[in-house]
Amino acid sequence: MISELLPLSSTRPLRKILSKRQARIVFSLTRHFCFVTTDTICNNGYYLKGIEVTMQCIQRQPKRTRSEELLHNEKSKKVTRLNVKLLGMEGDTDLQFLLVGGDLLKVRSSSWKKTRFYKLQEDCQTMWHESKKTFKFNQTFSIKDISVVRAGRQSEGLRKNTEEPVEGRCFSIIFKGRRKNLDLMASSEEEAKQWVTSLEKIMSNMENLNSQQKTEHWIFNCLRKADKNRDNKLSLKELKDFLHQINIEVDDQYAEKLFQECDQSKCGHLAGDEIEHFYSLLTHRQEIDTIYGEYAKTTGFMSAENLLEFLIKEQREEATLADAHRLINKYELDDKAKEKQLMTQDGFLMYLHMPEGLVLNPTHKAVHQDMSQPLNHYFISSSHNTYLMEDQLKGPSSTEAYARALIKGCRCVELDCWDGSDGEPVIYHGYTLTSKILFKDTIKAIKEYAFKTSDYPVILSLENHCSVEQQRVMAQHMSSILGSALLTSPLGDQMPTDFPSPEELKGRFLVKGKRLTKLEACFGPEETAGDDGSLTEEEEDDKEEEEEEKKKATEGKKLKLAKELSDMVIYCKSVHFNGFQDAKDNLGFYEMSSFKERKAMALAEESANSYIHHNVDKLSRIYPAGTRTDSSNYNPVPLWNAGCQIVSLNFQTSCNDMDVNQGRFLTNGKTGYVLKPAYMRDLGSEFDPITLTAGPWLQHKTLHLMIVSAQQLPKVNQKKTSIVDALVKVEIHGVPADTADKETPYIENNGFNPMWNENFKFDVYVPELALVRFVVEDHDSVTDNDFVGQFTVPFTSLQMGYRHVPLLNKEGDPLPSAGLFVHIMIMDA
Repeated sequence: MISELLPLSSTRPLRKILSKRQARIVFSLTRHFCFVTTDTICNNGYYLKGIEVTMQCIQRQPKRTRSEELLHNEKSKKVTRLNVKLLGMEGDTDLQFLLVGGDLLKVRSSSWKKTRFYKLQEDCQTMWHESKKTFKFNQTFSIKDISVVRAGRQSEGLRKNTEEPVEGRCFSIIFKGRRKNLDLMASSEEEAKQWVTSLEKIMSNMENLNSQQKTEHWIFNCLRKADKNRDNKLSLKELKDFLHQINIEVDDQYAEKLFQECDQSKCGHLAGDEIEHFYSLLTHRQEIDTIYGEYAKTTGFMSAENLLEFLIKEQREEATLADAHRLINKYELDDKAKEKQLMTQDGFLMYLHMPEGLVLNPTHKAVHQDMSQPLNHYFISSSHNTYLMEDQLKGPSSTEAYARALIKGCRCVELDCWDGSDGEPVIYHGYTLTSKILFKDTIKAIKEYAFKTSDYPVILSLENHCSVEQQRVMAQHMSSILGSALLTSPLGDQMPTDFPSPEELKGRFLVKGKRLTKLEACFGPEETAGDDGSLTEEEEDDKEEEEEEKKKATEGKKLKLAKELSDMVIYCKSVHFNGFQDAKDNLGFYEMSSFKERKAMALAEESANSYIHHNVDKLSRIYPAGTRTDSSNYNPVPLWNAGCQIVSLNFQTSCNDMDVNQGRFLTNGKTGYVLKPAYMRDLGSEFDPITLTAGPWLQHKTLHLMIVSAQQLPKVNQKKTSIVDALVKVEIHGVPADTADKETPYIENNGFNPMWNENFKFDVYVPELALVRFVVEDHDSVTDNDFVGQFTVPFTSLQMGYRHVPLLNKEGDPLPSAGLFVHIMIMDA
């Protein structure tokens, strides 16, 4: 017998306690019930009271009377109206459509297509969907977890499992991270359009909420969840539950003191204005009081002149009085204060949460670099084994992986091509159990998503293992699908001596691979390339020895290259690397080599200046070692320090190295192209990142950084009693002389508003190559600290003064409302 009382939503304790046999019996007894677990509601009125082998396990809650049911519904409508108001979407028909909900056909396979009801919850940020599985508790997903909604049969699953005539009725919900797509089909094309439009609108609305609106919406719904009996009042116990939800642990004495301070009616619960008072106490920020009080010298408010003084003195901006007026007009919330050109504390806090007040220089968010330099003068965001969703041994391959990488700004994707059945080449990780996808489907996906985030060129890096016949099929697919966007001849009417620029190549695809002839052949008599007009495919990327042995044993013969595919390789011809001097003497600018990470790291450490000179004239591609079967990554920074442009990482793997990569390409409009410093584009450069000497690269700066506070950190462990013990690490990534890290002490039991006021000092010698990474962790004295969030930004893109630092999760997506508050000062050393 099991005597523990279990709420219906406690799935984990239930699974731990029940044996498989007991679970099967309970499931069989309850399969005709439909449990709706959002906010711990059970619409059918059932809950698990306790489980015995005699099956006396399901008891009915008291049935609501008619008047109670009407009151419950009216409260629910009131909550919805409040949330709609907080979102600023009163009267919006698209939102109302989602709140009403409707039936959709969920598609998992050609044989699994089932109707499910989908509906937006009263919090206006959670979608609930019906499930026929008894005791299935993850029947919801957050709007904030959606990456994009795609109309039509754009997902791999819909293309495979539905027919072309239903194109207009289909759409897919693509989630952030590794969660599987949700493929759906509406009853009509009009209904499908309505779902897509409505979801996109609420996603856009939530994305565009300012920090205060996000906080109010989040806290309101946490309060709602804490109000267990739905009486719109908070008891002391409910207040403690609420504090746990928002990541604060307080002792009983402090909780009672806070409760009594707000319970002005002395009736034992908080309601109405008392809850508002509690909210104001909760969200009060002492550090903002201090800063605002220092400059609010006009009858307790900030005048435009006071704000200008703050901008110049604290933020170190070259601001004018007109800039101060613009900020007041843009961010002041109080109309009366705005009329008098005054800024209240709420308006001041709003400004600090907006782009002008963030750590990243807002002018660097757009394209701000010269994009007319040769292509090899840029660092290029690059992906390795782009087709993989997980590991390299048995993980799934998917066209979705290409879409995700391209949407993240990746500009060089890898296609590992092999002979497939029915004459159609496939992509997968050879000699492994990874799944296969069609080459033509991959090219279609690449075309669809190549220029969603960036207009600048995409490089298709071909790892070609196909027969000549299927290589011709590859060439045909690229030509027919990519059309005129595929670059098949050099720009201009004469042999080029250098790469074209990203600007000249906007919207174009470049093929990287083997070529039968020199590029000069495009402008003269056709050359032959061997006895039979074909070329032995030499392994461009110098694979691991054991993989070479597998290749020799399996193929038994050397591959040849089809002319149709060869002719598509223009500016990125793959060649074997035989040393820097050989490359200088014998290779054209368009002939490039791929380096495995260990070889590249050795060259970057032992011959850094030679590597830099090599990369002034040519392109270099680096890729992870073949032993990284788990799709782990390596540190890209030493390779960037050596001028390597295409430093390929496993985009499917979340890790510190991918965080740094995301930080490197955060600026310049997230184009995936970042201009290298001038001293890395000069053939006469003496720059060596290992042994620093005097030169234009040496610009010694001192970074003074104060970690002031953090706000609304998410829970790492979703257990009710688990509270974050927050600490902050600051890391400098760059040349070896600049690499450093420091951390604050941890604050116990407070992930909502911990405060440190901790000062750090860093020396940075080569600022143009340096990146600053802010990391928040949950301290653990027994095991490694747990990751909470991070943000990485180029040193030269930091804004000085008091700044908020937004935080990103492991997948690189924003954590709503979570952030750090810091003070930054950069001085010449």
